[in-house]
Amino acid sequence: MPIIVNLDVMMAKRKMSLTELSEKVGITMANLSILKTGKAKAVRFETLETICRVLNCQPGDILEFVEE
Repeated sequence: MPIIVNLDVMMAKRKMSLTELSEKVGITMANLSILKTGKAKAVRFETLETICRVLNCQPGDILEFVEE
């Protein structure tokens, strides 16, 4: 898949656990885990916006396009 999700990298930089991020963003740990592992087929802009706000980052810090 050419879109790489670097959510785990940003979480590590901010020293934030999956549980803490889940609580602050307001989505289940299961859904956040699916996104984190790159298995999500889509992500709502509202969810991406909230994650970026909580992690104090830009969407490009979380999502990366890599040509195959």
